[in-house]
Amino acid sequence: MQSRTSPSSLAMAFVALASPAMAMTSVQAEEARAGEVLEVPVGENALVIENTMVTAEQEARQALGSSVITEEDIKRRPPANDLSDIIRREPGVNLTGNSASGARGNNRQIDLRGMGPENTLILIDGKPSSARNAVRYGWNGDRDTRGETNWVPAEAVERIEILRGPAAARYGSGAMGGVVNIITKRPSDEFKGNVNLYTQLPEDSAEGVSRRANFNVSGGLTENLGVRVYGGLANTDADDLDINAKHANSALAAGREGVRNKDINGLLSWKLNDEHRLEASAGYSRQGNIYAGDTMNSNGGSNVDYISRLYGHETNVMQRSTYDLTHFGDFSWGSTKTLLSYQYVRNWRMNEGLAGGPEGSINDSGAALSRLRNTRLASEASLPFTLGGTEHALTFGGEYLYESLNDQGSFRAQSFDPSDTAGDEIAGFDRSESKITAKSYALFIEDNIVVGDTTITPGLRLDHHEEFGDNLSPSLNLSHKLTDDLTVKGGIARAYKTPNLYQYNSNYLLYSRGNGCSVQQTNSGGCYLQGNSNLDPEISVNKEIGLLYDRGTWRTSATYFRNDYKNKIIGGTDVVYDINAGRRVTQWENAGKALVEGVEGNFFIELSPSLDWNTNLTWMLKNDNRETGEPLSVIPEYTVNTTLDWRATEQLSFQVAGTYFGKQKSPTYNYRTQETYTEDAQQDVEAYGLVDISTGYKFNKHYDVRLGVNNVFDKQIYRGGNASSSGANTYNQPGRAMFAALNISF
Repeated sequence: MQSRTSPSSLAMAFVALASPAMAMTSVQAEEARAGEVLEVPVGENALVIENTMVTAEQEARQALGSSVITEEDIKRRPPANDLSDIIRREPGVNLTGNSASGARGNNRQIDLRGMGPENTLILIDGKPSSARNAVRYGWNGDRDTRGETNWVPAEAVERIEILRGPAAARYGSGAMGGVVNIITKRPSDEFKGNVNLYTQLPEDSAEGVSRRANFNVSGGLTENLGVRVYGGLANTDADDLDINAKHANSALAAGREGVRNKDINGLLSWKLNDEHRLEASAGYSRQGNIYAGDTMNSNGGSNVDYISRLYGHETNVMQRSTYDLTHFGDFSWGSTKTLLSYQYVRNWRMNEGLAGGPEGSINDSGAALSRLRNTRLASEASLPFTLGGTEHALTFGGEYLYESLNDQGSFRAQSFDPSDTAGDEIAGFDRSESKITAKSYALFIEDNIVVGDTTITPGLRLDHHEEFGDNLSPSLNLSHKLTDDLTVKGGIARAYKTPNLYQYNSNYLLYSRGNGCSVQQTNSGGCYLQGNSNLDPEISVNKEIGLLYDRGTWRTSATYFRNDYKNKIIGGTDVVYDINAGRRVTQWENAGKALVEGVEGNFFIELSPSLDWNTNLTWMLKNDNRETGEPLSVIPEYTVNTTLDWRATEQLSFQVAGTYFGKQKSPTYNYRTQETYTEDAQQDVEAYGLVDISTGYKFNKHYDVRLGVNNVFDKQIYRGGNASSSGANTYNQPGRAMFAALNISF
């Protein structure tokens, strides 16, 4: 048939391919036009293009290491504030602090397959959210951040896609553990909206109350122009200052910090014609903390009285602004997506100590602002065709990223900086420079090939970073139907992560007066930790294989995964040189090899047309450094999630959900000081379970409510401190709480 694509539109589509594989997964962008075929003679074969093919990106969502949380799932089990509350219940997902040190232990973030929060890439509508990169990275790998899962109100989410394992490698740096894509609601054809009210009331008055109010409005302004606006206010109070007093080994082992959220986001979708559509979106979010007394190191060397006076106040405000322009092309030969996005993060916080025991503890020297700017250009084209009887869906594209970080709080002049003394300068350190920039680009190609009952998805991604050169990430995923009901799936991929903007910045300087240095070295004036531009990227070869058995009304799957991880970046202990008659200078360095290994399983059965039972299991076999045997993340040996959903009538529904966590083993060795933790400090968190119940009632098409009780049996865990004194006992598990949610639709 005759193509209706003009030469100019073809040129525009391919010029746009100057840039990587982005997960822009809006429903409209993924819809293919059916019934249009373009045949082009190629030798003895016919090249057939048909836009109903499944792309490699779409195939990745069918991998055993993937799962989807729907809008209905969120309604039945609304999170108190942060989406991580519901994401944590998927296989392969845990909540952990940013490092195994236990510092900032209550800032728990998504950790996929035990690779740590820094190796979990969070996307919002397919675009990376990286606000945490504006937060100082501590000596032990800790950050004072809530992560990236609290930028979108729960009721504004259409679905959440979670991708673990080899298929996640297509997303580039930071996806070694996997990807979480938070997809917001799309504009509707007719004007409609809703208002949501939610509150959670803990039984223990020492725990923080949560409440929020959100709205969502969408509709068509004209036949070809649609709009969607959502926004909201939310507040979760801090735990009491003394919540852990009877259980902690320090006066400053704080409970969970509170947070105040303000969000507003708008999207315009303009269908220019049958081939071209433009979308423009802009959003603003503000997260102000409600200080609970955390000092990172939880030691008595901090000013306890001053810290106590700050309780309940905002000591940190994160503001995130986003601006995006996206073009979708839908042609007879295939489709294109091109994105230009800008993310601006302002991280205001009261100054923290950068030396010794007070590192990470707020002091009375004022406040500073850290500014992170990311500009991203990304484009890809999908070309479905049949060649010689084999179906293909070829996708290729690229990405360009410019990052700029100006952190006047962390790169500021320090009282422990010896640079004023002749002959005692730290090489490469310039205390007057507070800004660092980075440029990188990527090119990729992947194909989804269907040969009978077998689907093969090869891929290749080339990343180039101006500081760290080239990185090649090949991948291969495969799916084969053994029978109508039984499918075997597997994959292998090389994933990576570049050093962050603190780790390789020579102007980022930390200092220990002695207690934080290696005990195997003679202490004479303490030790420094400096950014190192000669680091190598972290690398992981990810593998998985498993079976899926699907009989329609019931299905089960089991997946074995193994990640061979090397070059993890840690605070080094090797002395580069001495200054000032004995002060040691160390740098961030690449550690040896680590192994992450485990099994994921799932079982779903439709007990009746109105009653479903869904259970998943994660069993971690290995999650440790091969040289020291120390854990990469302090996570349960196994986790079981089970849910029973009963739709009693069209109006009335019930849910019972349970989670059982296996033992969380304590770290035993402090790599920073190169000494074993004392036996008293090696405290494991024993296995425990949580049960939630809820019921919902829909009065009519305008009003519905949900009431429930979380942690019915009131299992509480109180934080003891950091790993150096409390092993794995570094976080608070909140007790029983009632919640109520009201949705008003119009």
